[in-house]
Amino acid sequence: MTKLARWFRKLLPLTVSLATTIAAAGAIAPPASAQTNPPPPQAQQVQVAPAEGIGIPMWIYPIGGLLVFFIFVPKIGWILGLIAIGEREVGIVTKKFSSKNLPSSRLIALDGEGGLQADTLPPGWHFGYFPWQYSIKKEPVVIVPQDEIGLIIANDGATIPPDRILGTVVDCDNFQNARKFLTNGGEKGRQLAIITTGTYRINTAIFEVITSANAAQKGMEPWEFEVYKLAPERVGIVTILDGVPINEGEIAGPIIPGHNNFQKAQSFIKGGGSRGLQEQIILSGSWNLNPWFVQVEQVKMTEVPIGYVGVVISFVGESQKDVSGEAFTHGNLVTKGNKGVWVEPLYPGKHPVNTKVMKVELVPTTDVVLNFTSRFSGEHGYDSKLSAMKLLSFDGFGFELEIFQIIHVGTLDAPRVISRQGSMQNLIDQVLRPIVGNYFRNSAQEYTILDFLIARSVRQAEAAEHVRQALRAYDVQAVDTLIGLISPPAELMQTLTDRKIAQEQEKTYEAQRNSESQRQELVRATAIANIQHEVVAAEQGVKIAQLTASAAIEHASGEAQGIRLMGEAKADAYQVGVSALGIESYTMLQAIQAIADGSVRVVPDVAVNGSGGGGGLLDGLMATFMRNETTKNGDKAEKIPVLNGHKSEPILVESVAELSVAKVNSVSVKSPELPESPNHLPVAKSEALAEDDLDSLFGEFSDI
Repeated sequence: MTKLARWFRKLLPLTVSLATTIAAAGAIAPPASAQTNPPPPQAQQVQVAPAEGIGIPMWIYPIGGLLVFFIFVPKIGWILGLIAIGEREVGIVTKKFSSKNLPSSRLIALDGEGGLQADTLPPGWHFGYFPWQYSIKKEPVVIVPQDEIGLIIANDGATIPPDRILGTVVDCDNFQNARKFLTNGGEKGRQLAIITTGTYRINTAIFEVITSANAAQKGMEPWEFEVYKLAPERVGIVTILDGVPINEGEIAGPIIPGHNNFQKAQSFIKGGGSRGLQEQIILSGSWNLNPWFVQVEQVKMTEVPIGYVGVVISFVGESQKDVSGEAFTHGNLVTKGNKGVWVEPLYPGKHPVNTKVMKVELVPTTDVVLNFTSRFSGEHGYDSKLSAMKLLSFDGFGFELEIFQIIHVGTLDAPRVISRQGSMQNLIDQVLRPIVGNYFRNSAQEYTILDFLIARSVRQAEAAEHVRQALRAYDVQAVDTLIGLISPPAELMQTLTDRKIAQEQEKTYEAQRNSESQRQELVRATAIANIQHEVVAAEQGVKIAQLTASAAIEHASGEAQGIRLMGEAKADAYQVGVSALGIESYTMLQAIQAIADGSVRVVPDVAVNGSGGGGGLLDGLMATFMRNETTKNGDKAEKIPVLNGHKSEPILVESVAELSVAKVNSVSVKSPELPESPNHLPVAKSEALAEDDLDSLFGEFSDI
């Protein structure tokens, strides 16, 4: 239908309506002649009215005119088919009757058929929508709040194919143009397309709009209409609810390009996207996602700690071509993006990995200590199932042995280890534990338990080399094998303990003996140190005495030599004198010379004789006393010989003076019979003469 024809159809009812109104007004109005010809009757009528009591005030006419205007003018718009639509309203048109009928499969009229019309009335005045032919329903515009979406259910359109559950997206100005939706192949039911934040003039007779405001009425939750926000350091794992089925043998749909993280649902469908779990993920951000089309599960990013690498085992991908090389025959390694074990590991950091279709096996690249003991285990947890080994020695003793095995897996060897063993735990349980356990069981049965204990370091070195060679075939480096606590039987340990205690006691006694000897040496050294000055003085005294004795000997030798020479000279002189004078004459001459020198006393200082009775002794004592009184202030006291009155020989009474000496040959000789007096000083070159010598000398004098 052309635009001119549509305007004609609208103006025709308006023209008929105006004509009908004019005709009705002319029939009611009186003829013009009746109002002007006979003046008298007119005056009469005017005069009769007051007589009957009927009078109309003049103010009634303007008020009545206003009432007629306000009552009938709106009806004029109604009569003219005038419809006014507000700025935030939508006019939904229903045609009550028409010469055309809608098909039974349609609900919305496109060609003027009776019923709900596809076109709506925008804001403004619209003529020709007569109430007896059209019903206009004013609906508010659809508002989608900020950071929310709106879902659409179409009440008319083509039927959705049985292999899909959502209507195809068509160009219809965000469902604001129902005609374009229906003519472009829009499908009835829930729609793939959504409307985002904004205000829309939508024909709600065709499209049912669901927002958070009316979500509860449709059995949905308000949060489902929020813009989907993916938190930082999170990965969105996607499940699609519409599309073609996933290929047989696959667990997830392939990556489809061009759908902008599932926001363009129709592009995903046209690209052959599969429903179900998707290989592709979405990262952090805000996304306009249709909850009828896509569901997202947020998981943490896969973190590879420092000291580890992540070996990726992918369950999806295209090719499974092995790139490990001919030398590696224990598994397949594939390039990144393919199905299998990736040859390139993930290095330390956070990685967006779809954990539903991929598995990341962490492999430590630092040295790992595995403790074969139940007393403790490492933080890595690989040795949680390991315990101390129970061994049997050659001599039949059972004992427990703790082993500490240190291993290392290289970064580039990690994919090979996982491809061959599947996980690090499998490597420990299925490879390492049997190798280490069997070696020590075999080794223990070749030695007695004492030999095993004594040669512990040797057993440890042998074990380390054996394990190193064995693990090299599994692309694992054995750093070292260490023997820990050895727990032999208690009775054997008691015997060894007693023996060791005895040996240690022997060492203790030896040490004590050495200590005592050292203590004695210390005491001796201390004592010697304490008397060292005396020892030095004694040694020096000995040396002085030796020197003095040597000097005395030398002096005595000299004097003896001198005396001998003098004696020889005197002997020669005596010999000459004797020859000249004769022996007796020469002897007398020498005696007289000695007396003359004053060395010999001839007359005593006090003489006592026996004559006169008993007074002689008293006279002698008195004389001696008087002599002492006169000489007590002198320098020397002399010995006074006291003579017995009854005897002719003199008697020594008191030795208080010098001994009588006689100068003979110039040599001084002490009297051997008299003690040495403190006041006596020997006279050099003199010789003491005894009384017998004097008697003999006086005898010789008497003879002369």
